[in-house]
Amino acid sequence: MEVPMDKQLLRRIPKVDDLLRRPALEALAVEAPASAVTEAVRRTLDALRENILSGAVTELPCEEALCAEIAEACRSARLPSLRSVINATGVVLHTNLGRAALSRRALRAAEDVSRGYSTLEYDLTTGGRGQRYAHVESLLCRLTGAESALVVNNNAAAVLLTLSALTAGGEVITSRGELVEIGGSFRMPDIMAACGAVLREVGATNKTRLSDYEAAIGENTRALLKVHTSNYRIVGFTESVSPAALAELGRARGIPVIEDLGSGCFVDLTPLGIQGEPTVQDSVRAGMDVLSFSGDKLLGGPQAGILLGRKRYIDLLKRHPLARAMRVDKLTLAALEATLQAYDDGTAFQELPVLSMLSRKPEELRQAAETLCSRLQAMGVSAEAVPTDSTIGGGAVPTQTLPSFAAAISPPDGADALEARLRQRPRPIIVRIAHGRCLLDLRTLFAEDLDEIVRAFEESGA
Repeated sequence: MEVPMDKQLLRRIPKVDDLLRRPALEALAVEAPASAVTEAVRRTLDALRENILSGAVTELPCEEALCAEIAEACRSARLPSLRSVINATGVVLHTNLGRAALSRRALRAAEDVSRGYSTLEYDLTTGGRGQRYAHVESLLCRLTGAESALVVNNNAAAVLLTLSALTAGGEVITSRGELVEIGGSFRMPDIMAACGAVLREVGATNKTRLSDYEAAIGENTRALLKVHTSNYRIVGFTESVSPAALAELGRARGIPVIEDLGSGCFVDLTPLGIQGEPTVQDSVRAGMDVLSFSGDKLLGGPQAGILLGRKRYIDLLKRHPLARAMRVDKLTLAALEATLQAYDDGTAFQELPVLSMLSRKPEELRQAAETLCSRLQAMGVSAEAVPTDSTIGGGAVPTQTLPSFAAAISPPDGADALEARLRQRPRPIIVRIAHGRCLLDLRTLFAEDLDEIVRAFEESGA
């Protein structure tokens, strides 16, 4: 009786121990732990069995090819899971890719304090214990005009801390049109519930007036909350209350006014064609008692939740038990201080990658795209410089795009196959696919990325 082909192939699969004795894998065991090599062999053989049984493989690979596959699997498995990538998507603040890229100054500062000991909580003037937030508080206050500042680990934490400290057991009045979900099903009503606060919605989705807030204020009101709709827009027949008007109402009634700015920007982006994004300084001048925003979005720094406002309220936040649970480490503070120093020095647009990328002109991007395409064409790659649109990302200015240029690649085996190959490199290259082509948007590429992209195509033969 004839044995089925898949059974024949399964019987011919080499044993694990036999493969481990092959010279190629013995050499691999010198650079990798024996256990890692063994695991790579087992995973590769298991995958081979599955492919045989499914009919995807009808012929066993040669021993040389099998050992090469095992070696590659071993090396890939030993790469760190969290590692650097090349962002060719055109999304400047790509949440999945880590949002804001840090400046060289910020990287140097973080490296410096991590090499050994630091003044994290040491006062050099007195020789006694210091406050970790002193390293950034004075800078934040000087740059924004706020009375006091505090930094926690992200903006969601900043909002949670504020509401917990100032509103627990009472009502928080918020416009229906500002009940945001910031991502990951993290919703403002849920935050309030977790803080022990009662949500009091006022107005309609598209229209909320000052009189709506006035009518809702009662003896249990603990705060008025304004939320910047940073990740969506309501357009058309709309009306909302300005931060200044809400702050005036709060002062008149003796109620703190809180604003969640979301992204939070220190500079006017209007000259770049980006409309409707308020600055942190605008909110401080409007009279907000407490305002919060992210450090790793339009600010261009590390992940952090930054709280600014009146000293009496910020002091309450500093003393709240949650503040310690949410505090940031020395690396974050060092990188944040360096980021803020760029604003203080007037060099933010030159130093901070986020602002530099947002400032890049279409003509500059076109020339860069054409240069990259010429280098790829010289290797036989089908590449064309094409106009495209970049997005800001990070939940900031969702309705606007920025004109850009991309290198559009048309690989013979299809865009999906090329995208997968680029994504599986030791340093992955993340692209986007449009109209059957892989697009490498020049807006989010650093100058040093271009040589690496060219090498990737040389090595892949794409």
